[in-house]
Amino acid sequence: MPRNRSAVTAIAVTAAATLLLTACASPSTTADSASAASVSSDATFPVTVEHVYGETVIPSQPERVATVAWANQEVPLALGVVPVGMAKVTWGDDDDNGILPWVEDALADLDAETPVLFDETDGIDFEAVADTAPDVILAAYSGLTQEEYDTLSKIAPVVAYPDFAWGTTYQDMIRMNSAALGLSEQGDALIDELQIEVETALAGYPELAESTVMFSYINPADLSEIGFYSSHDTRASFLTDLGLPSPTAVDQESALSDQFFMTVSAEQAERFDDVDVFVTYGEADGAIVDAIQADPLLSQIPSVAAGQIAVLENGTPLAASANPSPLSISWGIDDYFALLAGALTPEG
Repeated sequence: MPRNRSAVTAIAVTAAATLLLTACASPSTTADSASAASVSSDATFPVTVEHVYGETVIPSQPERVATVAWANQEVPLALGVVPVGMAKVTWGDDDDNGILPWVEDALADLDAETPVLFDETDGIDFEAVADTAPDVILAAYSGLTQEEYDTLSKIAPVVAYPDFAWGTTYQDMIRMNSAALGLSEQGDALIDELQIEVETALAGYPELAESTVMFSYINPADLSEIGFYSSHDTRASFLTDLGLPSPTAVDQESALSDQFFMTVSAEQAERFDDVDVFVTYGEADGAIVDAIQADPLLSQIPSVAAGQIAVLENGTPLAASANPSPLSISWGIDDYFALLAGALTPEG
């Protein structure tokens, strides 16, 4: 898979060029605190970040950055800052070390040791987060509840999500998290670089430009429902933000709810007649495709009947990268678009 990280690396190098190691300020710096080195700021502190639970004030530039939930660690890493702790990954990891490959690459590029990994299998490990003694906790992309936010706020200032749980675009994730670090200018530059990279990649697949793509999840054990990610979810909004049309049914259902995932009865399959590419997670053996096409209701969807189904193999890095994030885009965008375009011509 492609690992073109030139844009992200350039931003990280620019930010890290002004790196002020904690060791310069204290002769007793440990390896742990050195990994939390600060970067010269483009902001005047205190900085205020608005989010769904109000406002968070960061009084001074953070030196010890912790992140929770999915992908938030990628913003500081892309800007040359190594977190003291971040969430352990349990889905999409290709070598069972709790770190996605593009994050491994970023740590290697920064010659950094692995941060403390927070096990979030049963929810946020507040004690583990507190043990890293962070100055700020980044969670701009998350589903933090009010209770979780309040508990984390007793540890350090917290950046929560802006509007919808698990609905923060990668652009807003970068904007909010970089602002909390005092690196808004570098964050904006990263957004611009990634936008160019994404648009360039999409231009290589002109057949996708007018294609209606539905990002779904079909449970092979229960084909009575059609599950799909709403327009609030980053998987869907990433594509529509690029100009790809959204399925009518997805727009209609999304207008009625703030949930990132929803279902409708398979008896309403005709509502998805405008879908050109049906995207779902599944196993490499193609069993999910066979099951969907054999189902008397789901097979009524034209794209399903035609075999225009893109399967993201469960638990793989590519499947994880389809939920776009600051570092995963450069790692897998070409393969992702190739998968979607290939589904338009299944016979090929």
